Amino acid sequence: MELLLDIALLAMLLITAVSIAWIKDLLAAAMLAGIYGLLSAGFFMTMGAVDVAFTEAAVGAGISPLLIMLTLALCGRYQRGDAKRAMLTLLLVIPVGALLMVATHDMPAFGAADAPAQLHVAPHYIRQSMAEIGIPNIVTSVLASYRGFDTLGEVVVIFTAGLGVLSLLQTSQHAGSPALQTIPAASAAQSRDIVLRVVAKVLIAPIMLYALYVQFHGEYGPGGGFQAGVIFAVGFILYGLAFGLDAVTRVASHGLVQFLSSVGVLIYGSVGLLSLANGKNFLDYSALASNPIGGQHIGIMAIELGVGITVASVMIMVFYLFSAQMRQSAQDVPAAASGQRETLTPITVDRHSIEQGAG
Repeated sequence: MELLLDIALLAMLLITAVSIAWIKDLLAAAMLAGIYGLLSAGFFMTMGAVDVAFTEAAVGAGISPLLIMLTLALCGRYQRGDAKRAMLTLLLVIPVGALLMVATHDMPAFGAADAPAQLHVAPHYIRQSMAEIGIPNIVTSVLASYRGFDTLGEVVVIFTAGLGVLSLLQTSQHAGSPALQTIPAASAAQSRDIVLRVVAKVLIAPIMLYALYVQFHGEYGPGGGFQAGVIFAVGFILYGLAFGLDAVTRVASHGLVQFLSSVGVLIYGSVGLLSLANGKNFLDYSALASNPIGGQHIGIMAIELGVGITVASVMIMVFYLFSAQMRQSAQDVPAAASGQRETLTPITVDRHSIEQGAG
């Protein structure tokens, strides 16, 4: 039964991927991308990777399609066909795909006991994690403690990506004045769908509460800073979609979100510096308390909090920037059209001249 479920999920993933590449309606492609993320989350669940499924469901099926649709609102919905580019893409994709299929023959069988992944550090993590770290969730032990350097790099990458989006999309009429402040508040149109607004009011509080649960329960079950940050950002994004950009920025301003995106990275780095100050290695949490196990708990909770703050802030900031860019574009189009109408010279033609021309 499990094998049939895996085959069905892989088949649907393949069909969805081909449809995304084939279709020219980019809005439909964005919706299919959300379906692809949801199917991927289901496949990860069947493979036992609950934490990965958690993240994929929140990002791949939630925020990513929304950001893609916001991008389409700025760039257009339909893609122009280009036969030469399509042929070049096929010439590149087909050999790479063939090489990947050939390479799978040299890989060990799935779940094989003699696979390199099972003989390197995995046995140590599984057998010694509880004694060394003191938490039951081995995934959190690996990501937050054993591979703390890698996770710090991932958080820095997320923060850098947020800065990149900020530098690309933030427009201003005055130096240092973000687009969110240059657009009049009266132009913020909230959703007129009463059902959407009522449902948003009902869901936002449980979403926030669940994000806190995922944040502080990551030591004992699936979750942690990455998943909690995305879920927390979803609550703010839902509020902005239902009640308008100005309403959500009154709760968390654009400047505050930018500031918090850096605070999370600073919290993570400060934990490592504190370990160094106590005579231990960087990110050696045993230096944070007299009991090494207690120090591990304190360090993991602190860096997971930093991860959650940075992830949530960057996601919210990107949503703010895209929404502000859309509002700016919506104002520029009527202004440009009005300017064109003012420059047109009226032409009057009498009916007698038209009849003579027709004759």
